[in-house]
Amino acid sequence: MMNSTWVKNAISEINADYQRSADTHLIRLSLPAFPGIQLYLKDESTHPTGSLKHRLARSLFLYGLCNGWIQEGTTIIESSSGSTAVSEAYFARLLGLPFIAVMPACTAKRKIEQIEFYGGRCHFVESACEIYAASEKLARELNGHYMDQFTYAERATDWRGNNNIADSIFRQMSHEPNPVPSWVVMSAGTGGTSATIGRYIRCQGYNTQLLVVDPENSVFLDYWQHRDASLRGSVGSKIEGIGRPRVEPSFIPDVVDDMLRVPDAASVATAQWLETQLGRKVGASTGTNMWGALQLAAQMRAEGKSGSIVTLLCDSGERYLDTYYNAQWVANNIGDIAPWRREIEQLIAQ
Repeated sequence: MMNSTWVKNAISEINADYQRSADTHLIRLSLPAFPGIQLYLKDESTHPTGSLKHRLARSLFLYGLCNGWIQEGTTIIESSSGSTAVSEAYFARLLGLPFIAVMPACTAKRKIEQIEFYGGRCHFVESACEIYAASEKLARELNGHYMDQFTYAERATDWRGNNNIADSIFRQMSHEPNPVPSWVVMSAGTGGTSATIGRYIRCQGYNTQLLVVDPENSVFLDYWQHRDASLRGSVGSKIEGIGRPRVEPSFIPDVVDDMLRVPDAASVATAQWLETQLGRKVGASTGTNMWGALQLAAQMRAEGKSGSIVTLLCDSGERYLDTYYNAQWVANNIGDIAPWRREIEQLIAQ
């Protein structure tokens, strides 16, 4: 029997948390090598749980509550490489619910510590390909609710507006030199954010194109090209939070105008380069995003075009001090990033 009073109070708690949170900043980069072209980073690291996934976790909890899937005492289970689990652990604690994150054993130590800080616990599997079955099994055994961000991300968020991330970007751009971006650049983990942005652009009638950047060992780009939903990868992405070994239900290919494969070494090199521009560290998925934005800026410059490009700063690099900012780890797991760093320097020196 559902306790409707508890559900009403839980929804009220989440809405109150939302009202306590300010909007995230839009940072304009100063890159003189691209005259007439402005590059912006939407800084999602300033959410209470430190990443873009705070928005998703809030939406997923509201979706589960309003659908009657989450009730008093329900154990919440999620498949996550880290950031979504951190944010969901935060909201689970807010509502007094148990939380279990199912994740690959290679997940960054700092993310694991943050999940545990919010009272969650971690269930480890060897490969990213195993997280789905393990999550479903736990949900059955514990009579819990599997949040399944990979299925519900695109439908839990109101893509028409209501201060979603796309609505926020376009409102913040309204007083900029080129207020309607030529491009928005986004990487895909669940595909939910790219779906929200792509749908919003179409709904509002903006002349903005959406580029989705995809890391190595991800099937999204191949799926976008060939529409084969049965595609499977044998290993997971080395860029935490983005790229998937299977086609996720939340990835909507028809709202994407173009896609670009980004080498892992380019992602890490760009993330480290961004520290010299911002004075602080960013995660490798932000490096993936920024690499795509730089390629577009170079293309626009070569074609004599002006305009603006917006991408996302997904989370802080402080979560990755043991990995993407550890030279030995990078050498062992990513390879030599020096050539990519030189390519960035050449791009911004022209």
